[in-house]
Amino acid sequence: MNESELLDRIKKDPSEFSVLFNLYYRQIFGYIFRRTGDFDESADIAADTFLKAFSHIGNFTCRGISVKVWLYRIATNELNQYFRNRKKHSSLTEKIEIENKELFRNSLNEDRKEMETEMMKHEQFLSVLNALKTLPLKYQEVISLKYFEGNTNKEISMILDIKEGTLKSLIFRGLEKLRKICNQI
Repeated sequence: MNESELLDRIKKDPSEFSVLFNLYYRQIFGYIFRRTGDFDESADIAADTFLKAFSHIGNFTCRGISVKVWLYRIATNELNQYFRNRKKHSSLTEKIEIENKELFRNSLNEDRKEMETEMMKHEQFLSVLNALKTLPLKYQEVISLKYFEGNTNKEISMILDIKEGTLKSLIFRGLEKLRKICNQI
């Protein structure tokens, strides 16, 4: 099934959004987690991302961008808001109604352990991540989307709504700044 067919199904039956959620949740959550380094905050931001996507999916039309790019845009905006405000978001389990919250919490805890174990294995990654967090947000975004998420320049320029030339410049400058910081460590 292609994206336009899935969108049509979701518009007819909102419960079909779960298909979209299952397709992209791990990618979006991983992107957010690698930016924040905090599992609980990442879960809340991911919940906000998918809540906004669910709320506005009826207005979404494929105008040259894929649903994946649209979700990354929403996630990036949510991350920017998080970093600007540094406010605590309400709990993920309070935002959605699930019949068996305990089962959901257990699943989240398993995901947390898996992600934290993966993060612990990569000490070098953690030091680069900490260095990355010292850079201005514009550099954090492009480096994360390019090297941690594996997006193409075209996808990143669509996610951030910037020209590819500007993107290349941001990546180059960001990497130079990151190299300087990492060489000092």
